[in-house]
Amino acid sequence: MRIVFMGTPDFAVASLAALQQAGKEIVGVVTAPDKPAGRGQKIQQSAVKRYAQAHQIPVLQPHKLRDPGFLEALRAWQADLQVVVAFRMLPEVVWDMPPHGTVNLHASLLPQYRGAAPINHAIINGETESGVTTFLLQHEIDTGHILFSEKLSIGPNETAGELHDRMMVVGADLLVKTVQAIDDGSVTPRPQDTLLEGVDLRHAPKIFKADCEIDWAQPVAAVHNLVRGLSPYPTAYTLLDGKTLKVFRATPEITQSPLVPGTYHSDGKTTLKYACLDGWLALDEVQLEGKKRMDVVGFLRGYRPKHI
Repeated sequence: MRIVFMGTPDFAVASLAALQQAGKEIVGVVTAPDKPAGRGQKIQQSAVKRYAQAHQIPVLQPHKLRDPGFLEALRAWQADLQVVVAFRMLPEVVWDMPPHGTVNLHASLLPQYRGAAPINHAIINGETESGVTTFLLQHEIDTGHILFSEKLSIGPNETAGELHDRMMVVGADLLVKTVQAIDDGSVTPRPQDTLLEGVDLRHAPKIFKADCEIDWAQPVAAVHNLVRGLSPYPTAYTLLDGKTLKVFRATPEITQSPLVPGTYHSDGKTTLKYACLDGWLALDEVQLEGKKRMDVVGFLRGYRPKHI
């Protein structure tokens, strides 16, 4: 089959590379336009574009997916199938173009955690299991017929970044399996409606800065999950002596002693911990505004908290 691949970040590159290595014919790539980034605002190319150029794959970078020029160029590739991994929402004129439709790889076990941030929300909600799903795009986001899925366990201290990296590999393999099954006609799409009976759906909307501020009045387990679910990006944060402190890793400590949520304790050397509703959260890896990310021992070596 002639395949057009659509994606932008490193997560998508793993799938693109896996398809190529499996001998699939990638006739073109659609990715985000180049844009300025970083302090110097230098023009940056997407990870998918860099991979495509290194492997002599034609690239399209539309600003608008309904642009007539883009649609004409996309049709000219005469794709039998389109594959989408970590890209943006597609209009029907795009996803319905190939005869075999458009396959999407999603980082959850659909129908759970539909939305933009499934990895983050699964960990924030304390899930012990998630997975990856391939499905056919339809009108409503993440609601199309399921092709394949694969479960992954989530470790008690695993961060969103760590789960992301594991899903990237497992998802790439699942996508190759999916494309092969479509090619040889051995897969039967399953409507998600058949999986909804008795299910309490959890969603995964985009995360904003306000969602990242730690509420110390919550149970320590919930705060620990928030830290894990937002690490390394966009990162949970709190205040330390009036300055913003990002928290990348932490360890929960349950206690029966009465605490005032949000107060902190430090020995000035190895320990910095904040009181939650039912215990302490000991910070292990942090970044104070204007400073580098570091472990708490290194941080306290150069910073003296006001309350010791």
